[in-house]
Amino acid sequence: MPNKKPKSKSTRFQNIVIALLLLILIFGGAVSYRYYRFIKSPNIQVLNKKDGYLYIPSEADFEDVIGILHTEGYLLHENSFRWLSEQKKYIKNIKPGRYRLTDNMSNNDLINMLRIGDQEPIRVTFNQVHNFQQLASVVSKHIEADSAQLSNHWLNEKTLQIYGFSKTNFIAMFLPNTYEFYWNTSAEEFTQRMASEFKQFWNAERVAKAKTMGMSQSEVSTLASIVQSETRKRDEMPVVAGLYINRLKKGIRLQADPTVKFAVGDPSLKRIYFKHLEIESPYNTYKVLGLPPGPITFPETYAIDAVLNYQKHNYIFMCAKPDYSGYHNFATTLNEHNRYRNLYIKFLKKEGIR
Repeated sequence: MPNKKPKSKSTRFQNIVIALLLLILIFGGAVSYRYYRFIKSPNIQVLNKKDGYLYIPSEADFEDVIGILHTEGYLLHENSFRWLSEQKKYIKNIKPGRYRLTDNMSNNDLINMLRIGDQEPIRVTFNQVHNFQQLASVVSKHIEADSAQLSNHWLNEKTLQIYGFSKTNFIAMFLPNTYEFYWNTSAEEFTQRMASEFKQFWNAERVAKAKTMGMSQSEVSTLASIVQSETRKRDEMPVVAGLYINRLKKGIRLQADPTVKFAVGDPSLKRIYFKHLEIESPYNTYKVLGLPPGPITFPETYAIDAVLNYQKHNYIFMCAKPDYSGYHNFATTLNEHNRYRNLYIKFLKKEGIR
């Protein structure tokens, strides 16, 4: 049997090189897979499989973000998130906000979103609120600023000076509607947005109409707040506005029941009695001539337009119709008005409304 030739030194060296290369490839593959898993593998869980939301407060640091992710149960592996956050320089680049998370989100996708501040806006709707305390309660449920911060900012003399309003008419600047904000909106930013919306609404055409009526924007808003408190029927608002315009022009007290309710401090009053009419208040239009000092509620834009486009007629009296329609009977004389009033009183008694 022939003898095998011993391997040459060159062959042995080649085998060693190949083995080393294989080891390097295996090690490199393992490292690459590890880094791939750190970067691309799912690391966020949303337990109900629907979208979750990560709220990062202003002034939060990276450790706060880690803590919130853990508290909400979103983060699966902290080490990989920390490592990639360092690589992408997110640790020193925290942006507050409300961020939408999806189940099985990767570290890379999450950090990219957080690093650029790609947060999802929130829709904030407010209407049927009567004062700043109620507005603050509604708004604070949607943005970072709490109700105390909002109320304190709105009632601050410096804030009033900045926007050119008084405490009694400042609510005219806040137009009820649905707006989009980012969650980390501050009290100052919210107010700035309201000022911008106010200026946009009061365009040249509306300003000109108010000037023709001899009224300021705040006065129009004040009358609009009374009109919308008198009737919920939009098609009736221009008629009601025209009635009050007639009273203002004739120097007749407005005698608007909603202003009495405001003076009493109880907008839920079903009936106004003589004792209510005697309340001493600049908002009691049964005793005070002209408009009250400011709006009695936040005036809707359609109510403001109803005033600016009021219907011209001769009515100076109004009384709710004796039904549940929500409409009113209008009159030009006191006798006619009293007939309507008696019919309404009989209706209330029949329905057992006191």
